[in-house]
Amino acid sequence: MTENSQPRILQIGRLPLPALEAELATRYHVACLADQPDPASFLAAQGAEFTGVVTTASIGLKAEVIAALPRLQVISSFGVGFDALDIGAAKARGVQVGYTPGVLNDCVADMAFALMLDVSRGIAASDRFVRRGEWPQARFALGTRVSGKRLGIVGMGRIGQAVAERASGFRMEVGYHNRRPAEGCSLSYFESLTALAQWADYLVLTVAGGSGTRHLVNRDVLNALGPNGYLINVARGSVVDEAALIEALTERRIAGAGLDVFENEPSVPDALMALDNVVLTPHTASATHETRRAMADLVLENLESFYATGAVRVPVPVA
Repeated sequence: MTENSQPRILQIGRLPLPALEAELATRYHVACLADQPDPASFLAAQGAEFTGVVTTASIGLKAEVIAALPRLQVISSFGVGFDALDIGAAKARGVQVGYTPGVLNDCVADMAFALMLDVSRGIAASDRFVRRGEWPQARFALGTRVSGKRLGIVGMGRIGQAVAERASGFRMEVGYHNRRPAEGCSLSYFESLTALAQWADYLVLTVAGGSGTRHLVNRDVLNALGPNGYLINVARGSVVDEAALIEALTERRIAGAGLDVFENEPSVPDALMALDNVVLTPHTASATHETRRAMADLVLENLESFYATGAVRVPVPVA
């Protein structure tokens, strides 16, 4: 393929893997919208030249940008979430949308257990305790055992299933809540999220983001989880009413939380950072060399498949 025949791709923002940006540039004519001094003027002048878009789950793609790309045919998104991407506007135009599920299941499930263990056993806190030189003068506080406890999973998709697999090694009893029972799943199904929270010692969120799950975990759910329960969120910050969570943690109405995601990333409320019963990580559940490489490969494969066959390899599911 000559340079002139290469499809023009609009990259909406910086990608998590620099190597992916380099590989895109060798295969396509790429322009990054975030690099333009006046993005609106750039789209008005050159928007009609682009047939493809590359974005990420966190950056997404707004309807007004889609409208400014009259020849847009394909979107390839780096990530598993698509709540920041206007799927309706894309579908209305007949635009193919590919994303990168599956390849990050293991790392996200690993992070769920890392957060569970940390908030229960105080791993990060005890590291700080040792580094401050406090060990010779004091005993570190007792923690909570994870093995043998009840684990409630909210969202029994690919990642939820990977969390459930790991729970067997900890001899945990597992229940879950979904919009409907997962096909072929023998685990205990709870039709009510509140009932699952009341039953569980740990409530792990692996559900998709978006308007349908916004503040799914609210004050009532947190109260049901109770003073001995822990919330673990490796899903989306929007799934949790963050103000209600801060109140529950501050008042010790729940025992603690492990959070990889937040409502207004990268901003984290000072009130959360001041608490000693919460572990905070910067949305890094899938941030391993292996997973990011696999995600990058799938971004490229979705584009390559579309330009070769007219269909992305892994399309966003139709609701």
